[in-house]
Amino acid sequence: MNVEILARIQFALTVGFHYIYPPLSIGLGLFILFIEGAWIKTKDPKYKEMSKYWVKIFGLTFAIGVASGIVQVFEFGTNWASYSRYVGDVFGSALGAEGIFAFFVESGFLAILLFGWDRVSPAMHFFSALMVALGAHFSAVWIVVANSWMQTPAGYHIVTQNGVPRAEITNFWEMVFNPSSVDRLIHVLIGCWLAGAFLVISISAYYLLKKRHIPFAQMSLKISLPIALVFLVAQAFSGDSSARVVVEHQPAKLAAMEGVFRTQSYAPLYLGGVVDREEQKVKGIAIPGLLSLLSYRDASAEVKGLDAFPKDEWPNSAVVFQTYHLMIMMWSAMLVTAVLAWIFWKKIKLGRCRPLLWLMAFSVAFPQIANQAGWFTAEMGRQPWIVYNLLRTSEGLSKVVSANMVLGSIIMFLVIYMALFSLFIYLLDKKIRQGPEFHEEVGV
Repeated sequence: MNVEILARIQFALTVGFHYIYPPLSIGLGLFILFIEGAWIKTKDPKYKEMSKYWVKIFGLTFAIGVASGIVQVFEFGTNWASYSRYVGDVFGSALGAEGIFAFFVESGFLAILLFGWDRVSPAMHFFSALMVALGAHFSAVWIVVANSWMQTPAGYHIVTQNGVPRAEITNFWEMVFNPSSVDRLIHVLIGCWLAGAFLVISISAYYLLKKRHIPFAQMSLKISLPIALVFLVAQAFSGDSSARVVVEHQPAKLAAMEGVFRTQSYAPLYLGGVVDREEQKVKGIAIPGLLSLLSYRDASAEVKGLDAFPKDEWPNSAVVFQTYHLMIMMWSAMLVTAVLAWIFWKKIKLGRCRPLLWLMAFSVAFPQIANQAGWFTAEMGRQPWIVYNLLRTSEGLSKVVSANMVLGSIIMFLVIYMALFSLFIYLLDKKIRQGPEFHEEVGV
């Protein structure tokens, strides 16, 4: 296996592992903000006890997220030095802003959120929850801006120094509001909010299954289920908007996502299937004309296939097609789970349906899989470009890193991350088993 493939595998491993945690932090941050607001409004101590519990879970996800996120910064300098030189001016601005406006705000107020319960007023504690939530969200803003620039570059020009080209910002705000950044940011944030909501749904369902902390679980579901339903609907509209940006700016990625090999009118939309790259077709269930309709609002519109691009610029359609459809499948699973839970919540006693409670308990995996699949679609769909139509992935590699070096570091990261994940699961399980300090005798 060559060094490029190994370096991509290493980065996918480290980023994929890291991305388990920021969506949980962002989603829980929003959920905690709702609870703290309810505490301020109602003066009900049950909301304070709820917030205490979920803040502990938030602190755990934040700590593991920080520990696992540092690695990517070093990978840019070790495996991807040529890429770092090329985009340093762009990424330096975006990631510098992330450090100043996001991480310092979030980490600074987190101490008050964790330890300030009886030391500051409820209003100050709510303000700290707000700052922590905003810090987590601002972090996502700048990371997505930097990544979106790689997808749809804007506000730059190419300069050459000592025979080496690099991108240099000419307009900071054009870089920030590049053609895909706003749509992708909305899509990512909704995915994070869903990850947080379904973590709460999962733990609450577990308590209902075990017949423990029932008032706490009911109150948590009372807030998290509406959040999940609202954002699942919003994600459908966000996905459509994001896909239309891909149609306009990255047509080769769209062709890979939908398995379109031949440029055609009345392009079909595949609900699922298998991509045969040798025969250049998809074997699956399709709805004629629906892809053209969704892409251009015209069922007869022409959709570019992979045949419109040089073959050395084709993404790996077999993988991109599956990750894209896996993301949609997980959204469907979340929607079914949330709708059924809401129906049983309103019409039937939820505790009577144990199979549904088990589904809710395992539903914590659905947004995680969807988020991972979505990022794999976005990043592999951009290939062979590391900066779309400007810099190939093979050109971004460090010149002195060997395949053996990268392979050794992959093995090392696997061991470390398995240990970190085991620690996370152990501590999370311990906190769930301990449960909240909640007045059980008080019903809802």
